[in-house]
Formats: sequence, C-alpha cells, structure tokens
Amino acid sequence: MRPLTDEESEAVFAKLAHYIGDNVQLLVDRSDGEYCFRLHKERIYYCSEFLLKKASCIAREPLLSFGTCLGKFTKSKKFHLHITALDYLGPYSKWRVWLKPNAEQQFLYGNNVLKSGIARMTEGTPAHQGVVVFSMNDTPLGFGVTAKGTADCKRADPTAIVLLHQADLGEYLRNESFLT
Repeated sequence: MRPLTDEESEAVFAKLAHYIGDNVQLLVDRSDGEYCFRLHKERIYYCSEFLLKKASCIAREPLLSFGTCLGKFTKSKKFHLHITALDYLGPYSKWRVWLKPNAEQQFLYGNNVLKSGIARMTEGTPAHQGVVVFSMNDTPLGFGVTAKGTADCKRADPTAIVLLHQADLGEYLRNESFLT
C-alpha cells in the first residue's frame, strides 16, 4: 500500500467531484479523525490513519484489503468507482434521483432508467452529471449518469432513457462468485 501520486489523486478526486461536487473536502477533513486514500493492488482504499497504521504491520502480498475500497484503476489508468463507495457518495451527493418502486427492481438488475421510472429529480440537474439513485424512502440504491437534464426530462417521451446505470446494490449478488 502506498500514497497516491499526483496524477492518481487528480483522477480519484475528479471522479468523486463528478458525484459529490465540493463535498470531497468533507471526506478528507473529518471531525472523527484523520482519513486518507491509499493504493493497494490497483485499488483505492479510504481508511482512517489508525487503521492504516495497523495494516502497515502486514506484508504486502497477504494483505487483501483494508478500509473501504472506493474503486480501482483500469489498465488504461482510468479510475472506476465501485458500489462500495455508495456509503460515502450518498450523504454528500449534490444531485439525486428518486425512483418509483416499479423502476427500482429494473435498476437493481443493472438496467438504465426511463423517464417513466423517475419519481423525483434534484432541480437543475445538468445532462451528463453523476447522480446518486435513491428509493422513495431515501435508501441509496446506486449511482449513475444523467442522459438528460431536468429541463430536458420534463419534455421527454416517457420511454426516453434519463439515467445511465453505473453501479447498484444488486452487483453484490450478480458478482458474488468474483468477489474476494
């Protein structure tokens, strides 16, 4: 495990800012202790300094994980968020979408969301913006990218795709055999 380089930090913070905006600062400056980002086996982990000191006593190869895995770098050095980042994206998200109960299941199966499945959307959401997806009882279900902004969505056909799927809680079940 090692600290992030400048390029890696920039990629991680840019991706996080796409979903939570300026609230990225709240992830680093927390009142309950010091928190940091570390790279281990091409994955980015978010953990407390206390846990980092404990994990540093373990050799690199047998160490599987520590803290919360926010995402990973691909071979082309692009950063992709994992669904495990949802616990940190949900409370700090600036742009939110709430789904109708009949659209929740389709989203959790990994499908994009149509306009007919949207119950509410944060006012002023632009197109191609990262949003956190919630159920009607404010349970975070996943995250995605808007295909249409709020203004375009109001004029769109009910069968138009409004939200492009990125990750959802159903991935835990669909990818159970690949998880370590």
